[in-house]
Amino acid sequence: MGKNKLKKFAEMETFSNVFQPPYKPMAGHWRDTYFHNDNPIVLELGCGRGEYTVGLAQRYPDKNFIGVDIKGARMWAGAKEAELAGLKNVAFLRTNIEFITSFFSPDEIDEIWITFCDPQMKKATKRLTSTFFMQRYQQIMKPSGLIHLKTDSPFLYTYTTEMLRLNPYPVLASTDDLYDENTDKNGLLEDARALKTHYEKQWLDRGMKIKYIAWHLTPLTQWEEPTIEIEKDSYRSYGRNYQVLSDTEVSASDGRSNKGKKDSSDRKPCP
Repeated sequence: MGKNKLKKFAEMETFSNVFQPPYKPMAGHWRDTYFHNDNPIVLELGCGRGEYTVGLAQRYPDKNFIGVDIKGARMWAGAKEAELAGLKNVAFLRTNIEFITSFFSPDEIDEIWITFCDPQMKKATKRLTSTFFMQRYQQIMKPSGLIHLKTDSPFLYTYTTEMLRLNPYPVLASTDDLYDENTDKNGLLEDARALKTHYEKQWLDRGMKIKYIAWHLTPLTQWEEPTIEIEKDSYRSYGRNYQVLSDTEVSASDGRSNKGKKDSSDRKPCP
């Protein structure tokens, strides 16, 4: 492990807004022991560097925001920015998202943002919009809590659209081109456009379309997982090694890496 990462991990131990092993028993107590208010709690899942979490907290001071990710070295950037800015409505939780029910009590979460995570094209249960995760979110969210997906991935957008078609969740907004959509009946698209992360700007600069879906997580007792074949994303994540893959390379990989080489992905790993 590099010295820079070790330095970040050491500094993370000093941040009052970071929760990581050994964990404090926070389920059911985020409002009274950390935020000290009764405002809604919003999660950003797969928060990466925490840029979106911090941006949301600055935009909505009457809400509490928790960024969740397993990558501490990435999370350090957002946690440090929030500490330096004195933001009291921001926290970061370092854990695998599949264990999310261990950290929150029923009805504790009002809203979830899923922003630019890895589409996990090989395994459905790792996709943050799969029914596997819908069942977990239902255990911690208030009835009809709001979920947002913002993604560059045609694969994940198509998969999520099909998941919402099969399961009776009310869809409030859906577009495969967020910045070229004129209809915004409930203001959700305006909110989704309000913040652009560094990597989102890179996608847009290269002509990629940003997709967005929002839906209410109405309580269900059974779920149906999509089984349709979905065309895999035919490009690697943008970065120094950006390139479009051939059909053979897409088929041989998960659609993002090439010829066994390590992918310098700008998508955030998740869960």
